Amino acid sequence: MTSFLSAVTGNPFSTPVGSKIEQATDGSLASENWALNMEICDLINETEDGPKDAIKAIRKRLQQAVGKNYTIVMFTLTVLETCVKNCGKRFHVLVCNKEFVNELVRLIGPKNGPPQAVQEKVLYLIQSWVDAFHRHPDLRGVVEVYTELKAKGVEFPMTDLDSMAPIHTPKKSVPAKAEVDPAVLSRSPGNGEPTLSLPTIPSLTPEQLTKLRSDLDILQTNMAVFGEMLNEMTPGNEHPSDIQLFNELHTTLLAMQERLVELLSRLSNDEMTADLLRINDHLNNLFLRYSRYEKNRGAAKDTSAGAATDSLIDLGSEAVGGAGPAASSIPALSKHMESMGISSQLANISSVSAKSGSAKPANKDDSDFDMFAQSRNVSYESSKTG
Repeated sequence: MTSFLSAVTGNPFSTPVGSKIEQATDGSLASENWALNMEICDLINETEDGPKDAIKAIRKRLQQAVGKNYTIVMFTLTVLETCVKNCGKRFHVLVCNKEFVNELVRLIGPKNGPPQAVQEKVLYLIQSWVDAFHRHPDLRGVVEVYTELKAKGVEFPMTDLDSMAPIHTPKKSVPAKAEVDPAVLSRSPGNGEPTLSLPTIPSLTPEQLTKLRSDLDILQTNMAVFGEMLNEMTPGNEHPSDIQLFNELHTTLLAMQERLVELLSRLSNDEMTADLLRINDHLNNLFLRYSRYEKNRGAAKDTSAGAATDSLIDLGSEAVGGAGPAASSIPALSKHMESMGISSQLANISSVSAKSGSAKPANKDDSDFDMFAQSRNVSYESSKTG
């Protein structure tokens, strides 16, 4: 009856799976409803029309929300990602269809003025599907779109291969206002530079393992704050104190990564090595986003007052100068960071240099850097310098 009603009314949300997708992407939700997301996956897998009806509902939801409500857009992209990870080939064929992937790309076109988090999410999904399905001839539509975007100079984030595993329990999300321990940025006694105290022996005692995990928690808290700043700030419209905090976090994370990479080369604990590789992948993605942000910030400085900031992605067929949503004015992020308890920790941090050399401003050659050519156990800076 519902399928007949959908055919008559043309409402993709009147199907069983469409109704669930509408509920799971409600903009009033405080966070993702993982139980509902998994129920959607079950409906797709267990019903004949599930894959087709789900794609119709996802398309409709994105079309309704783009440029208006990016909370709904992000919830919808999360539902899509979850379904790809947990559903079968019938759904994959529809998702990897070139027309559907191009619709996702249009979401982040300049005329829609999407937040950076949405742009990053779409690019991440496309990259992850290419990694997972490029060997399947009937799923190569996404590969064609990916190749076209790469030819236009679009930079994609490096995917964590482990993240493509099916979702059975939701990942723990980072709280919007994470509390940072005073030890987040510690100093070494000799030179006052922020350090991450990591053991340097290949075989770890239980005590050393506990200490290492504690240090990695500190590192990941710094990464979460850095990622939040990348999401919240608008290139060219930053408060000076935000930029200072932003750059100090970047410098600190570079130094921490050097120590992490050193440990990777000496550690024999397989489980811990896997964790370190995952964290290093995330760090490299953050540094790639930072490099992209700095390029956009430099471009914004060159435009006339009030001009729109360059988008992460230039599709060529759409005018960059198109009117997008006006950027809302927000309080300085440094005030937000004070509420998270880290401003005092960062205020006295001196500039640090990684062992492979000081962090350098991005240059034109950086745009040619391919994240996928690098080894997972090297730092972002060393991968650029060879």
